[in-house]
Amino acid sequence: MTSLDRRALLALLGASAAFPALARPAAAAPAPITMWRDPGCGCCTEWAKRMEAAFRRPLRIVDAPNMPAVKQAQGVPDDLRSCHTALVDGVVVEGHVPPEDVKALIARRPAGVRGLAVPGMPAGSPGMDVGHDHRQRYQVFAFSAGGKRSVFATHG
Repeated sequence: MTSLDRRALLALLGASAAFPALARPAAAAPAPITMWRDPGCGCCTEWAKRMEAAFRRPLRIVDAPNMPAVKQAQGVPDDLRSCHTALVDGVVVEGHVPPEDVKALIARRPAGVRGLAVPGMPAGSPGMDVGHDHRQRYQVFAFSAGGKRSVFATHG
């Protein structure tokens, strides 16, 4: 190896040590969050803004005139349904679930859990807290594909 080749090699090694991003492939960007909603629902947009801010990635809103079909396809139990349905990293999110609960479920990944749901539209939940001071106590339920459910968190 000539001294010129040796210098070029040392320069390349030095650059890769100084800039580690050059030495390894870039990580894949996380998939966008998808949220299906009834086209006329405004509270869903407020919830979507919270999710985008919490997860720091885009959220794609899909106006779906047949929401019962979306909920059925995602495996949301009838009694846990709300106004919108989302998919985040393979986890189904039904209704006004706080972003921190979604993050906690994704971090833990308990076996058999398909998603989280806040049935109805409780006042004070994310997206339902705009324009009024009333707060309701509400529960976030974890549910499985087989219909099993448990209380994941309580708020309010």
